[in-house]
Amino acid sequence: MTHPIIEKAQQSWVSALQRTSQSCDNVCGKSRVEGILTRMVGLTLEAAGCQAPIGARCDVVTPGGQTVETEVVGFAGEKLYLMPTSDIRGLVPNSRVIPTSHSSGVKVGPELLGRVVDGRGRPLDGKGPIKSRLLMPLEGREINPLSRTPIRQPLDVGVRAINALTSIGRGQRMGLFAGSGVGKSVLLGMMTKYTAADVVVVGLIGERGREVREFVQEILGPEGLKKSVVVAAPADSSPLMRIHGAMQATSIAEYYRDQGKNVLLLMDSLTRFAQAQREISLAIGEPPATKGYPPSVFARLPQLVERAGNGETEGGSITAFYTVLVEGDDQNDPIADSARAILDGHIVLSRALAESGQYPAIDIEASISRLAPQIMSAEQQQQVQYFRQHYSLYQQNRDLINVGAYQPGSDPQIDLAIRLQPLLMKFLAQDMNQAVSLSQSYNELQQLIEAAQQSAQTPPQQSGQVAPQAAAPGINTNASHNV
Repeated sequence: MTHPIIEKAQQSWVSALQRTSQSCDNVCGKSRVEGILTRMVGLTLEAAGCQAPIGARCDVVTPGGQTVETEVVGFAGEKLYLMPTSDIRGLVPNSRVIPTSHSSGVKVGPELLGRVVDGRGRPLDGKGPIKSRLLMPLEGREINPLSRTPIRQPLDVGVRAINALTSIGRGQRMGLFAGSGVGKSVLLGMMTKYTAADVVVVGLIGERGREVREFVQEILGPEGLKKSVVVAAPADSSPLMRIHGAMQATSIAEYYRDQGKNVLLLMDSLTRFAQAQREISLAIGEPPATKGYPPSVFARLPQLVERAGNGETEGGSITAFYTVLVEGDDQNDPIADSARAILDGHIVLSRALAESGQYPAIDIEASISRLAPQIMSAEQQQQVQYFRQHYSLYQQNRDLINVGAYQPGSDPQIDLAIRLQPLLMKFLAQDMNQAVSLSQSYNELQQLIEAAQQSAQTPPQQSGQVAPQAAAPGINTNASHNV
């Protein structure tokens, strides 16, 4: 056993050393062990001689004084794998690697409204620096699933086909599945302008750089920008910045949700977020698993998506729309298939409908809202079912009808579907500059069903088309077909 006098002396010396160390840190700052840059492959930097946790920031300083900010994305033995957040030209072997105390927080606050920032939160709009000192963690915070407020209130998005046939609840997370050039961005713009939300947060992740200015100036406009925050990380940004852009947009939406605001989060696109994670994972040596995507990609998707939704208190909500690019219109793409499993529903845009001039080109058969039964009345659900049945019946027999192989009178239900088809298509069409409210959408659907039931009792005309007087009142049939 240690003698009490010796033990007391040891404690005294330890306390004295701790006080001396703390005094030195206060005067000189905490000591940092620097490393050196040993290897660079693609966008991955390898450093040796220093330690830093995953997610920490490190500055790589060249002999000429150039500094490149990086983030720790992995390690192997004594080596750190770093991913740059900006241009890496000018780096040379044995450059200094300095771990920093920079946090990955996101500036939030009322000052963000009306601003356009990049993946690091720096202004892109030339309106000066963002003066807010409030910070939110980039990774968000975990919410107990039992503490979330249930989704019971419908959300008006201003699009008739979505409001009436795939009704969305406030706090729901939806996917917008589309190939390239079928009107995805225009539909997002419509929802940005017409959705009943207190704040709109837009994440333009991995898209073309020219679309940022078009979206801000033409789609949002000065009035829409007043209640919006745009986070832009275009395709020429580093993969790390694209991931940070998506996470930053979600953190900003979480801040406003915690303030009791109803937030609309639009992210274009979830696929580019997944591709950025794939680039990083493959660069640090993670083996691919499903069509070139490493397992970490499918782990990161729910970590991002689950942050949206209702909060723990009444009032605040994040209703999120994530666009999912289906390459080659393949709805079984790994990212599309994974997104369908973790989202609360999906809206599919059809290339065939877009090419025929239909806008919005929503494929009602393939689209679904999993929460529609909870926010719609029984009567409304019956009307939607009636609409879908006759729309689907026509599509199933469309080829036979078009080539004249179907003989009118063979099946009364098919005859009725043929007569109703023009009426159903007019209901789905909507001008991109026209907003249709939630109540108006329900009323027009009810009028359509009543006209359809009346038409079902009327003998079919020889042409096999619906009679003009059966058209449902209140539906704007002069919809623009410009995609």
